[in-house]
Amino acid sequence: MKRRTWILSALGTTGALVVGWGVLPARSRMGAPDLMLKTPGEVALNGWIKIAQDGAVVLAMPRSEMGQGVHTALAMLVAEELDVPLGRVRLEQAGADSIYGNVAMLLGSLPFHPLDSEGEHQPTKIKMAEWLVSKVARELGINATGGSSTIVDLWEPLRMAAATARASLTQAAAAAWNVPANQVTVADGVMRHASGKSAHYGEMSSAAAGRTPEGVRPRSRADWKLIGQPAPRSDIPAKVTGQAPFGLDMRLPGMLFAAVRMSPALGGTAAAMDTKAALAVPGVQKVVKLDAWGGGTAGLAVVAANTWQARQGAQAVQVQWQAPSSEPLESQRIQADLLKALNTESGFTFHEQGVPLEAEKAAARRVDALYQAPYLAHATMEPMNCTAQVKDGKVEVWAPTQVPLMARAMAAKVAGVKEDQVTVHVTLLGGGFGRRLEVDFVGQAVQVAMACQGAPVQLSWSREEDMTHDFYRPMHLAKFQAALDAQGTVTSLRIKSAGDAITPRWMARAVPALSGPIDTPDKTTAEGLFDLPYGFASQHMSHVATKSGVPVGFWRSVGHSHNAFFSESFMDELAATTQQDPLAFRLGLLKEAPRYAAVLQKAADLATWGKPLPAGRAQGLALHESFGSIVAQVAEVSIDQGQVRVHRVVCAIDCGTVVNPAIVAQQMESSIVFGLSAALFGQIDIVGGVVQQSNFPSYPMLNLAQSPQVQTHIMASTRKPGGVGEPAVPPIAPAVANALFALTGKRLRALPLKV
Repeated sequence: MKRRTWILSALGTTGALVVGWGVLPARSRMGAPDLMLKTPGEVALNGWIKIAQDGAVVLAMPRSEMGQGVHTALAMLVAEELDVPLGRVRLEQAGADSIYGNVAMLLGSLPFHPLDSEGEHQPTKIKMAEWLVSKVARELGINATGGSSTIVDLWEPLRMAAATARASLTQAAAAAWNVPANQVTVADGVMRHASGKSAHYGEMSSAAAGRTPEGVRPRSRADWKLIGQPAPRSDIPAKVTGQAPFGLDMRLPGMLFAAVRMSPALGGTAAAMDTKAALAVPGVQKVVKLDAWGGGTAGLAVVAANTWQARQGAQAVQVQWQAPSSEPLESQRIQADLLKALNTESGFTFHEQGVPLEAEKAAARRVDALYQAPYLAHATMEPMNCTAQVKDGKVEVWAPTQVPLMARAMAAKVAGVKEDQVTVHVTLLGGGFGRRLEVDFVGQAVQVAMACQGAPVQLSWSREEDMTHDFYRPMHLAKFQAALDAQGTVTSLRIKSAGDAITPRWMARAVPALSGPIDTPDKTTAEGLFDLPYGFASQHMSHVATKSGVPVGFWRSVGHSHNAFFSESFMDELAATTQQDPLAFRLGLLKEAPRYAAVLQKAADLATWGKPLPAGRAQGLALHESFGSIVAQVAEVSIDQGQVRVHRVVCAIDCGTVVNPAIVAQQMESSIVFGLSAALFGQIDIVGGVVQQSNFPSYPMLNLAQSPQVQTHIMASTRKPGGVGEPAVPPIAPAVANALFALTGKRLRALPLKV
């Protein structure tokens, strides 16, 4: 198998998954009606859609809402196909069947170049790999919200499920009225016939159950009424009024509250505890020693009548902490190790074309640069929390999680019961960003609940525990080498990066049975470097996967978040070296990538690139593709008393077909603010195994006064949808860095950006 046909990083080397793949059943993702919750007065028509007595539509919701608007967008797909008002679609949590698994997220892990993996001329090997991974993903049924994949994954299955339900209902009406089905029309959930007969969906739902319409197709683009139009988000009213049920909002009869305190050193344990002072705190009931669930750090939890008492009690426990037996983690030492790895190891080649060695030998000039990015925390506004109850051999969990089935598996493991004895309720998430793809906090909550004689317990982390016991974005370094001929043309680009691989670590924690060897190539390490759209004749991109011992996890836009800073900053370096305008330089290399060129040109036009700016300001641009969407940004920047100020960001995105343009614009704004926080301030330092940043004074976020004006343009497209939750994060750091170079003449090659 050639280098670029590795399949699904960790999954690709798990032989057990592909043995007998040819005989896997070709299951439909429609699902049987009995998969949906049985509720009096509601009739299920398939595994996604129920009809209520009053004609309302109930949608099985398999994805978590964490501010990205998927509850609204998915409801829009159903409302479109069933022709009902958006407000008539209600949501209920989907069950555990594999039809709800996220196929697109696993497909997105295939390390193929985007210019090779689209269009009519897609290579056969890529088609075969995608078919195989789709097959495996459907069997695994991993229900996860991540990778900007929700709409990408459910675009076809959900529209087909709703269209099939509509066909069943209209056929039932036609049979009842003794008329041809094609003469039954639908508007706002009411079926009508020219004879004057009419009925809403609820009146025909029982007759529609069990029907299997043939030849059903979703509505054509020309007939869309909702898709492509801005619509208000369904989750906003409850959030504004404070009625929205986040994890920390759970309140149950007889509930107790637990606060955690973990070993200050990552991977440490509690060697001994004196709990007398803690138990003397009013309201405190008990102290529970915590194991290191899900790859987390061990510690203790104090249970009390309320959270304040629990936290006071946790601080009162006298603990002798025992650091891990390995050498203490030091971020400075890890950085030195990465640099050594870059200089001594060849790494895994993700992409190669042309003859880089020959171009380098014939070069008249070479440009070299070293870039680096630090560890980052997720810092979700809602810290980690979980409510659990263990009673009569059963476990019930209320959790803000991106992976409900993995949360269920963790709860079952800790409680020692079968998974079908565990019920997981997914609350709204106060931010996810990949942190809630982990289930360490679920294991803690269940362990504490087991010690509480059947009472429900809400376990929560303080901001300090949350920030110092995260699964961090890895520290990465990247070395760039470009060869130029005598005419100043770039003839070769060589990139080598080094840093921890996330996917194998996460698989070992979340799905141990499927985790592959630690050196399995992981696309997240190289994405945004091996898949550049620029037409350099010779290219070579490799990555040295390391294992530092620091717990690492998926962080919003994952490897793209730092690799875009590396690659797009270096593109600006090459433009400066060849004395070309940064926009013109890029466009000259995008002749075989017209979609990319169009997005870049649109952002530049809207930002009036090249026109005079107010004194003390400069513009920088960046272009990046991730999660199936292309984003270009132009940042207008100044420096005020040594502080970087970003005044305006113009953002253009090609994300294929748009379901709700208002949500796309919101996600561009959200991503830019999120990315700017990391670009200007974000850094996690580890000294003696202890994370030094513990709250927002030492790990600041961009505030309202510092936030730029954001202008978003969505490119018209008839392609299938791409992701929008993450693609605007990667370009903002290089756009700002490139503007700072234009302003100061100083090239910043390390994050966060310091002038």
